[in-house]
Amino acid sequence: MLTPFSSPENLSREAAGSDAVVIGPAAGLDDATMANIQSLGSTGAVLVIDADGLSVFKGRTAELFAVLDRDDILTPHEGEFERLFPGLLTHGREVAVQEAARLAQATIVLKGAQTLIASPDGRVRRNENGSPWLATAGTGDVLAGMIGGLAAQRMESFDAACAAVWLHSDAAHTFGPGLTSDDLPDCLPKVLSEMRSSALD
Repeated sequence: MLTPFSSPENLSREAAGSDAVVIGPAAGLDDATMANIQSLGSTGAVLVIDADGLSVFKGRTAELFAVLDRDDILTPHEGEFERLFPGLLTHGREVAVQEAARLAQATIVLKGAQTLIASPDGRVRRNENGSPWLATAGTGDVLAGMIGGLAAQRMESFDAACAAVWLHSDAAHTFGPGLTSDDLPDCLPKVLSEMRSSALD
């Protein structure tokens, strides 16, 4: 559900009745985006923060971490990850994502050819179902929405992130070459139907 809002205070009130909130894509790199995210800290909703919602906190990560709790999820690509956690990637992606989850005390989804998901309790998973067709604009925004959708169904945050990453990749494999971000949701019914059939076999 897309909910319009007019101020951080209005956003906070709207979010208070939600199970999950996705924020950041196309939000803008300005003080308003930062204020909007900070207003969500006391709502109780699971926060899925992506794109501009991450980059706007470059050099100010303590302010972002103050908003987060262990149910929240950050979904950076490597550029956004470096802005939030400068230098960590020099230790390797798996070590970096685990340390980032520990520092943020939130689930981290480090997107890439083999996306990594880490929880603050030390769990880490690698998605080996990656698709080259996902290297196109907007697919990360769709992933954030998918994670938020699963989290809104009360799935545990780490599990929601892992499931969404796998489904996102499988949808891309289903469509194949020429994929755009708008195609991904249309592929999900087929992916889910095939999963259900496999589970019943």
